[in-house]
Amino acid sequence: MSEHDSNPFVDPVDVNPFQDDSITQATGRVSENFSDYNPFSAMEMGKDTNTTIPLSATSSQPAILQTSVEQSPQALAAAGQAKLAKQQQELEKKAAELERKEQELQSRSTATAANSGVKDNNWPPLPKFSPIKPCFYQDFEEDIPEEYRRICKRMYYLWMFHSATLFLNVLACLAYFCANASHGVDFGLSILWFVLFTPVAFICWYRPVYKAFRSDSSFSFFFFFFVFFFQVAVYIIQAIGIPSWGNSGWILSISVLGSNLAVAVVMMVVAGFFTVNAILAVILLKMVHSKYRRTGASFSKAQQEFSQGVLTNRTVQTVAADAATSAAQGAVGRSRGN
Repeated sequence: MSEHDSNPFVDPVDVNPFQDDSITQATGRVSENFSDYNPFSAMEMGKDTNTTIPLSATSSQPAILQTSVEQSPQALAAAGQAKLAKQQQELEKKAAELERKEQELQSRSTATAANSGVKDNNWPPLPKFSPIKPCFYQDFEEDIPEEYRRICKRMYYLWMFHSATLFLNVLACLAYFCANASHGVDFGLSILWFVLFTPVAFICWYRPVYKAFRSDSSFSFFFFFFVFFFQVAVYIIQAIGIPSWGNSGWILSISVLGSNLAVAVVMMVVAGFFTVNAILAVILLKMVHSKYRRTGASFSKAQQEFSQGVLTNRTVQTVAADAATSAAQGAVGRSRGN
């Protein structure tokens, strides 16, 4: 009855079923055992299996997905295109390198030509749009020494006066032909002398004397003397004016004096020009000879220069090689025939 007499409204006494002494001792032993327990130790593993498992045996290789060796056609085409593009880039790179080297060689050759004294031709002075380009280089101030510059310029002025005289001779012979139609031969020959003797005089006696004073060449001096001597003789013949020779000289002009005074006067003026040409040529020939004697030139030196020029000339070498080859082939042919 005592239990039923207790007050139900009073807080009941807290009763913990796990606070029993037997339960507390059991849980304490279990926690101690778990705190000291290492499942990965060798002893614990030996208790379970009685064997030691090595680490290498327990490790395993990761799984690798093996790809197929054979490639698809699209992959092969893409690889081929990539290879071709790479080769194209390499070729373009090599081409650019070759072009750069070629430009360097051209610049070097240009610089070498400039240093060696090779200059662009400037005579005759023609406009840039002309299809005909200058054939010679001429610069008195740069090429000719000061002591020879004056005489060299005089020779150039003589050539210019020579050309003007030949042109006036054409006009005089034209007037003579107009006055008398039977003298057309003189007019035709006068045109021929102007077209022929103007460039020939420049090349055959003016350029040699220019080269002689520029480089002190004995061969050029001797060539000039040889050709200019005949030029003086031609001036004398032209001044004389032999009929039907195409020259308005003194004889021909005097013969026309009675028939046509105006034509005779024009022809006499041209005859006077031929006479002046002959006088100036003789004077300049003596002056050039005096300069030549001061240069120390000699005939033996001229022979040596000529032989060196012939031996180093490519045209002469080619002709000599062809002649030797032909002679050798002819000798072989004759020996086979015998």
